[in-house]
Amino acid sequence: MKDGTFGGSSVYVEYGNVEVSIVVSGGKITDVKVLDSPSDHSRSVSINKTALPKLRSEALSAQSANIDTVSGATYTSSGYKLSLQAAIDRAFQG
Repeated sequence: MKDGTFGGSSVYVEYGNVEVSIVVSGGKITDVKVLDSPSDHSRSVSINKTALPKLRSEALSAQSANIDTVSGATYTSSGYKLSLQAAIDRAFQG
């Protein structure tokens, strides 16, 4: 992977869009930032407060989009993984 910041695709899931970007340094993912997540319903906000940090931690540990779905946040997890994979693909393309 090339160093830099790479945006993933905005992925529509059941309750809104999920979009992330990654920061790559030294050929490794050093940060994952959430640019958009479902926020129209209080339940979505509550779920994301728990799920998004877990997904970020897993992505940093795995250094890939091959991460576990967070229980209770299936839609958000799915969108997160798809957007993350798009960002990783862009990092490899440079």
